[in-house]
Amino acid sequence: MSHDDKPTLGIGMVGYAFMGRVHSQAWRSVSAFFDLPVTPTMAALCGRSKERTTAAAAQLGWGAVETDWRDLIRRDDVDIVDICTPGDSHAEIAIAALAAGKHVLCEKPLANTVAEAEAMAEAARDAAARGVHAMVAFNYRRVPAVALARRWVAEGRLGELRHVRAQYLQDWIVDPEFPLVWRLQRDQAGSGALGDIGAHIIDTTEFITGDVIAGVSALTETFVKERPLAEASSGLAGDSRTSERGTVDVDDAALFIGRMRGGALASFEATRFASGRKNSLRIEINGSKGSLAFDFEAMNELWFHDHTLSGAEAGFRRVLVTEPEHPYAAAWWPPGHGLGYEHTFTHEAKDFLEAVAAGVAPSPSFEDGLRVQRVLAAVETSAADESRWTVVS
Repeated sequence: MSHDDKPTLGIGMVGYAFMGRVHSQAWRSVSAFFDLPVTPTMAALCGRSKERTTAAAAQLGWGAVETDWRDLIRRDDVDIVDICTPGDSHAEIAIAALAAGKHVLCEKPLANTVAEAEAMAEAARDAAARGVHAMVAFNYRRVPAVALARRWVAEGRLGELRHVRAQYLQDWIVDPEFPLVWRLQRDQAGSGALGDIGAHIIDTTEFITGDVIAGVSALTETFVKERPLAEASSGLAGDSRTSERGTVDVDDAALFIGRMRGGALASFEATRFASGRKNSLRIEINGSKGSLAFDFEAMNELWFHDHTLSGAEAGFRRVLVTEPEHPYAAAWWPPGHGLGYEHTFTHEAKDFLEAVAAGVAPSPSFEDGLRVQRVLAAVETSAADESRWTVVS
């Protein structure tokens, strides 16, 4: 038991780069801001290099170091395995951790293929029957403005949904000399902009609307076919000191239209070539009674139009989502004092810990991650077949 008589849950994390750093921040801060039924402890960090992992553990606040994830899973002080590795290792680590009775938090997209995601969802179902839980880390669900959008849609504030417009726009690989980092290699990343950021707008759309994508018609493109080989990479940065070049075998951009099962029409755009856009996850939803719009580059704002008002006073209005009545916001600062990217991961840790402590299934589940994977697969299938309409299986 911890000093405050709450049970402790030991966290073991695999990976310490971009996602590992932001997850570490979440585990460090969650108990300081939320009154949780359990206390997380940062038991052990795992990475392939003993030297680099030891340095990362010291910097990020982890108690011990492992260089093999199998050893991490075997530790008695690890109750939760947090997977922050590239997609090619998600399935193997998650399935083994669940079989060992460890709860699992896994970064998105869930896997690199539908088959891997199916195996992970099956392992999660088996584990849930034993009281062991799994969640996929779609952090944008935890933006207070996005959670508020979901609440308003569920309350019927938008009426019948007609349109969804979702975009995720970045520009970090516009330079053709940017090196061939792992996110640009299919064997590690599974796909390019589609899986990396397209997965987010698929999940965010299904989360806010409470509906699922039934079918798609898609285009994908790779604008820069070859890049310098990477000497080193971390997060969205890379370093190249070689004249050797390698093939980019993932998409640089994906566009697709879709139909929601409930009848709404949807359009999606995911690109890392939108020069000037840094992290612009945008979504607009139009319904019979109103509309809402969100852009992560202004993440504390939600724009809302109430179509039941007369034309003389109707129009989009800006809601600053920092009031204590808004999702997650009461734990933080006074109204008007905005939150940032890292807070979404703290909210994710909070929700996951509360679900595990209560013995209930956390959300989004591996089943939700599998559904996103099936949409990604349908997009790739359609794009490879002259944009043929493809039903999401």
